[in-house]
Amino acid sequence: MNFFSCFRSWVYSAGLTLVALPCVAAPTYTVTDLGSLGGTYSFGLAINANGWVTGYSATSGDVAAHAFLYDGTLHDLGTSGANSFGQGINASGLVTGYTVANDGDVAHAFLYDGAMRDLGTLGGTYSFGQGINANGLVTGYAMANGSDGAHAFLYVGAMHDLGTLGGTYSQGESINASGMVTGYSTTSDDFQHAFLYDGAMHDLGTLGGTLSYGGAINASGWVTGYAATSGNAAFNAFLYDGVMHDLGTLGGPVAIGRGINASGWVTGGSSTSGNAAVHAFLYDGSTMYDLNTLLAPTDPLYGVVTCLDAKGINDTGQIVANDGFGHAYLLTPVVSAVPEPPTLALLGTGVFGVLRARRRNLTRSRRN
Repeated sequence: MNFFSCFRSWVYSAGLTLVALPCVAAPTYTVTDLGSLGGTYSFGLAINANGWVTGYSATSGDVAAHAFLYDGTLHDLGTSGANSFGQGINASGLVTGYTVANDGDVAHAFLYDGAMRDLGTLGGTYSFGQGINANGLVTGYAMANGSDGAHAFLYVGAMHDLGTLGGTYSQGESINASGMVTGYSTTSDDFQHAFLYDGAMHDLGTLGGTLSYGGAINASGWVTGYAATSGNAAFNAFLYDGVMHDLGTLGGPVAIGRGINASGWVTGGSSTSGNAAVHAFLYDGSTMYDLNTLLAPTDPLYGVVTCLDAKGINDTGQIVANDGFGHAYLLTPVVSAVPEPPTLALLGTGVFGVLRARRRNLTRSRRN
């Protein structure tokens, strides 16, 4: 295993002293069905640090879809149009998403902070809120004034156009606490590439093919999504930490990274061997697991629920996932096994501990 799921053994080069830190196994998960707002379906799309979830659900009689916030109870966030959809949630419970007007043709991004506030557009007719950070900054995409297509935006009291990678279209998907944004954009030659925005929009490239998509970003600016391999033979989940790493699939030709936490654990969905099915996955830094194999055998929903896509993961390892029958679920580790992000402070603690031990041994040797 590498450092995402197993703290590496560190070597203090001067004394060649090995500091071994224990490996961490993939956790097992209990399953909570989030229910609905009275209708027959719900979909969970994002999770925050507290394990709160947003998404959307059918109301009674399936007459509409409304954004919800789940904090142990499912709350209807309402809508300013016919329907609303929650797409992102921060640690304070602020939600972003979009509403759809009664005619079904006009969508507007919103920020919910106890009331649903319209974030406007970039001068065009529509906008979609996709991600929100701890400071309440929102990213998404909106039709740009005088543009042939939508552009990614950053909302900081007003909606700012992030531009493109040279093409006519871009879309913001996720934003971290530092205000870094990921998503995707068309290039000057009209290919779709994942980007990282940190004041400027950077092309993250591909895995050898012509297409990539940035879906989520963590506190360190690491990105997950999917990218085409050489010849566009497959579309594999990736993790970008300055370099795009191929995470593979569950045996089929497609895997999409949807969520990433501070430790670099990734969730998403993948086709299985022979393209027989689509299952949710968890990548723990070294291995891509079919998430359904990690459900606790003692859970009442074990063997009943099959998660097809895992939309997000928080830093304690809680996951929001959906099945194929319109049910949203919160998955909670039986014992949290997600390691803290590797830091210099942690490394320093190990090294200084070794140095203290060496000093004690040397002192004892001299006394003897």
